Amino acid sequence: MSPRLSPRFNSASPAFRRCYRMVNVTGIGSWVVGEIQMGRRDNKGFNKGGGKSKAMKYMIHASLEIDGSVQRKDVIGAIMGQTEGLLGDDLELRKLQRTARIGHVDVEMEVIKGRTSGEITIPSSMDNVETAIIASSLETIDRIGPCNAIIKVTDIHDIRAVKRTNVVERAKELLLKMVSSGSAASKTVIEEVRSVLTTQQVTDYHGLTCGPNAESSESLIIVEGRNDVRNIINYGIKNAISTDGAGNIKPELIELANSKTTVIVAIDGDRGGEMLFQQLYSTLKVDFVAQAPVGQEWELLPQKTVTKCLSMKVEATRFLKQIESKESVGDQVATEVLAAGQEPAPKKAKELFHHMDELASKKAIIVYVDGTLSEPIGATKLAKEAEQADGAVAIVFNGPLSERMVEIASTSAIETLVGTSAGKGFSTSDEVETFILADYQ
Repeated sequence: MSPRLSPRFNSASPAFRRCYRMVNVTGIGSWVVGEIQMGRRDNKGFNKGGGKSKAMKYMIHASLEIDGSVQRKDVIGAIMGQTEGLLGDDLELRKLQRTARIGHVDVEMEVIKGRTSGEITIPSSMDNVETAIIASSLETIDRIGPCNAIIKVTDIHDIRAVKRTNVVERAKELLLKMVSSGSAASKTVIEEVRSVLTTQQVTDYHGLTCGPNAESSESLIIVEGRNDVRNIINYGIKNAISTDGAGNIKPELIELANSKTTVIVAIDGDRGGEMLFQQLYSTLKVDFVAQAPVGQEWELLPQKTVTKCLSMKVEATRFLKQIESKESVGDQVATEVLAAGQEPAPKKAKELFHHMDELASKKAIIVYVDGTLSEPIGATKLAKEAEQADGAVAIVFNGPLSERMVEIASTSAIETLVGTSAGKGFSTSDEVETFILADYQ
């Protein structure tokens, strides 16, 4: 008497119904045959029974030693057969392969003098604990066919970690190639990749500290000290050379500069830097000048500021006229101030006072280390904006300075505060340098 069939049987596929009838006729009483038929693999090793492919995470490597000659299928059969039931249904290799949690078992063998040796590799998409259990189960296999065998797990490596390492190494190669061709924007890459640039060692040219490309490059950047060279070489700039301090300019440097297509002098943002430029301009070829922000030195500049200063370089003849113009104006102001019995304003204060011309009354701006400015800020929002301003070096306020203003600058670690006059409760602070416009008028 045939068993009563549910309505779902009639909606099953023809292959499923044929398999069921075969099982029923033979009296096997098991669905195993049906499962095998529906889960059969194609000739490419992919499961047609519905297991989705998964990204493999780990690769198991095991060495194989056999006292005799066997075939590859014997090894795979032993792995599947002798581990079956050992770890329970959840970790049975056949089921794991059907669900793509374990990949294709690959066996490489060679037979020498009647003994077989080789390597077994098994990819796994399971977690590290389950992968380690599967790997250790391989070592329980002691016979393959009629021969004694020893399987030893040699390594379980993280496939993703290997890929990440390859990505980083390749990215370093590409970055160095970009920098060498002058087309890199190294400030946009992650720190791990950019760190390869810091390994570039400084060298010397007739006793002058320089980058590795200073002699071979068609352009040359002249800086003041050896620490300036060491700083900018970290950002991929390898054609810089130092004068190694003030003093006589070496004839070798003059000869090197005169042989270049383009020569840029990078000077600090102070009077000493301008004096160095004047000395170099009168001695050797200078095409452009890149000056650091006021009061700053090239050996301490961050990458963003170095890039900006070099991109904003000016022609040497134009820069010389600017210096001469400032000197003539400075001499005139000094004469007027001495006549009035007042001290001239420091250069740093003059630069900051200029920003007041563009500010509305009772508005403030924040000056950053790279010379950029914030949008105008009202007095009520200044404390919040100053606290969040990373890299701020000064606050310029078009109005009287109060005790609260000094407190805001001190709390936000902003070193300079500028205002038009001294307001209510104002007093100087050791932590904040203050400049008042009225004191110099």
